[in-house]
Amino acid sequence: MQNTFSQATLRTFTQNIFLSIGCSQEHAQLAADVLLKSDLRGIDSHGVARLSGYVRLWEKQRINPTPNIRVVHETATTATVDGDAGLGLVVAPFAMKVAIQKAEIYGSGWVSVKNSNHFGIAGYHALMAVEKDMIGFAMTNASPLVAPTFANERMLGTNPMCYAFPAGKYPPVIVDMATSAAANGKLEIAQRSGKPVPEGWIQDCNGNFTTDPHALKTGGSLLPLGSDREHGSHKGFGLSATVDILSGVLSGANYGPWVPPFVAFMEPSANPPGEGIGHFLGAMRVDGFRPVAEFKANLDNWVERFKAAQTVDPNQKVIIPGEPELEAELDRKTNGIPLVQAVVDDLNLLAERFGVKRL
Repeated sequence: MQNTFSQATLRTFTQNIFLSIGCSQEHAQLAADVLLKSDLRGIDSHGVARLSGYVRLWEKQRINPTPNIRVVHETATTATVDGDAGLGLVVAPFAMKVAIQKAEIYGSGWVSVKNSNHFGIAGYHALMAVEKDMIGFAMTNASPLVAPTFANERMLGTNPMCYAFPAGKYPPVIVDMATSAAANGKLEIAQRSGKPVPEGWIQDCNGNFTTDPHALKTGGSLLPLGSDREHGSHKGFGLSATVDILSGVLSGANYGPWVPPFVAFMEPSANPPGEGIGHFLGAMRVDGFRPVAEFKANLDNWVERFKAAQTVDPNQKVIIPGEPELEAELDRKTNGIPLVQAVVDDLNLLAERFGVKRL
């Protein structure tokens, strides 16, 4: 069963929950905006369904609702930001603004982040650069749920990376993806709906493929993009390692199996080598390479040529990265955002706890 809500209703509800845990009005609005952007774009796993997870971390004093987010190291084109254990939904936009400011002056800006938390969808942050005619980059490490190729130990997160490019008459091209075979949020959706997941997403505690979406809770692990060596999982492992090193090792955040988990069935390591979760964000001015109008015209041409590619099924067209999310956003802005009953029930428990109006 699904219920449909306007974005205004969900935005107000989400802001009120963040205000209830002590966030400022500015931070509550920004955090709600990041989550709502995910729901609007059809990425239900990272929207308001995650709200109770942030509250849970706040209860465990792992999220600071009033952080002093600051630059702790910088050069002309680079910086490291300490998020002071704040919401990643707030810390990452701060860091991207720093990257954009540096890019405006020097052509590019690169910012690593430590001492943060889950930052929502990477696309939100990368798109901030696109609005300035820049190419945006955003990535983060995450709960250690993924086993490297040949391993049977959870060592890496789903570690998403996003690249966003401004186009002319077409929407931005947005490559926003996990470096695992599937994001953990998709498992959560399957768990709520009581459905199995495709083979190749997870292995059980013995290293065998399983379709049980609950397998992580009994010692299983997600698999890298590619699922196994024969299908290129070593490439997914390599991409995930890149995200982890840039986000964690470079910034001074935790990395690998020490990344503090977002999921409820895991606890942080006792002696972590770094501080919090890490992100890596960047912005490059298009006009640092060629006139913006020329780049956009060529990217429009790129989109048109790929859309016109011959396909195996004549009823199917090539899907440009970011296109399904844009279609979802246009639909949901008009017709509302669907939430499964399990998510609505979860959110209404938060409403009762904090004295907020129920959905």
